[in-house]
Amino acid sequence: MTKLFNKFRKDESGAVTVDWVVLTAAVVALAGAAYGSIQSGSSTLTSNTSTFMGTKNPGGSTE
Repeated sequence: MTKLFNKFRKDESGAVTVDWVVLTAAVVALAGAAYGSIQSGSSTLTSNTSTFMGTKNPGGSTE
């Protein structure tokens, strides 16, 4: 039993797969965070633009 455990412990054939899974999860998490930040900023920009454009007179009044 000890021999089997030692062989299992020394076997590193799946270690690369685990590394790639962890790296991929980190990239997906960072992409999600970036998307949230961009979405929040664009919503604020859209709201500010709407407010600014709402105060303008499209009739061309010279007053």
